[in-house]
Amino acid sequence: VEAHKRLKDHLDIDSIKIGIGGSMGGQQLLEWAVQEPDFFETIVPIATNAKHSAWGIAFNEAQRMALKSASDVNEGLEAARAIAMLSYRNQDTYNATQSDEDDRVDEFSASSYQQYQGTKLRERFSPYSYYYLSKAMDSQNVGIGRNGIANALSQINAKAVVIGIETDILFPLGEQEVIYNYIPNAVFYPI
Repeated sequence: VEAHKRLKDHLDIDSIKIGIGGSMGGQQLLEWAVQEPDFFETIVPIATNAKHSAWGIAFNEAQRMALKSASDVNEGLEAARAIAMLSYRNQDTYNATQSDEDDRVDEFSASSYQQYQGTKLRERFSPYSYYYLSKAMDSQNVGIGRNGIANALSQINAKAVVIGIETDILFPLGEQEVIYNYIPNAVFYPI
């Protein structure tokens, strides 16, 4: 958020009509809106939270363990991404898109999908960045030094359109409901 604020100052931007962010981008959006309550006219946090959950931290730690335990850091990144994919999707999604209807006993579609996602990320992302981004996500808590989450979010003056995804296992609806409950000008839409 500090980097975004520096860029905003450099570009001489006085306000933003609408800020949208999902997942970690939503975490950043909330932090920025708390730091500068009048900067945004409207914010749209999507599938995010005001404080990262123990569940989310556990997923991230499993990914970091994969990164650290691999003899090749790029293979570790592939394994970390495969772990993350399990939190981005759910059982119904995998069953609908990766089930095999034949009688195979190896080379499953779900396996090749996980490998493909790992390779795809490795080709475009640094394992070191991935590690530290997950640590940053774990530290998300807009209430630190602000007398708690409720007090921090209540300072936001922007209108808020809070969106949650009913099937999201990493950021369940209850986390978006917290955001909705404490931002004064908020509406909530589960999809």
